[in-house]
Amino acid sequence: MLKRTSLRRRAVCRFWLFGIALVVVVSIQPSLAEIPDDALLVYAVNIHRTPVQPWTGNGIYLWNGLFVTAAHVVGAGWITRPKVVIEGQEYPTLIVKEGAFEQTDLTLLSVDEKLLPSRLRLRRNPLCRDNPWPGESVITVVPGQTARSRVLDPKYLPRDVRKFSTVIGDVAGTGNSGSGVFDSTQRCLLGIMSRKISQKRTINGKTQVTDIAKYFVPASTLADFIPPELRAGQ
Repeated sequence: MLKRTSLRRRAVCRFWLFGIALVVVVSIQPSLAEIPDDALLVYAVNIHRTPVQPWTGNGIYLWNGLFVTAAHVVGAGWITRPKVVIEGQEYPTLIVKEGAFEQTDLTLLSVDEKLLPSRLRLRRNPLCRDNPWPGESVITVVPGQTARSRVLDPKYLPRDVRKFSTVIGDVAGTGNSGSGVFDSTQRCLLGIMSRKISQKRTINGKTQVTDIAKYFVPASTLADFIPPELRAGQ
């Protein structure tokens, strides 16, 4: 009888200790929202045309050597022969799929995965599954810089541009074409920046053009754009 009681006490103690260990592990595991915004910088790259242009485009790493940028950043790939640039080093690319600025403003580029830095090669950048919603907090990401913004309700845009239903504010301080838009809570890729939206205003007889928002191609469009055989990384 004493032996059974002793065994029970040991079992209870072990379970109790395991419970403490579990609580400690869970409590020290940071939530996604607590991860610094700068952690997303690993996905951001520059895009160079050949020859290099006076401006620099942006792009975002997805998975398995696959990168995405805005179609107009690359232009006609067979002419521009784009390169992905990571920390100043250029990597030759293959054109996987090209869109068009006035249609689907996306282009997919592929780099030999063996050439990429290991810190990037081992990563998978998940696409957001939920559609953007007005007021949603987002993080825009370009090489070396992140910036916070929010998704705007397109009903506040001029009628002629409301077809661009996924937009953010903070035009001056956020990433430009090809940069990534990430959900600030889930840290998934919400979209790829495409263009600025401007409004003409006449003040004292003078016409002024003011940037009022930025349109990004949403992740749902990107998911459909990616060829089925390359979607395994999602």
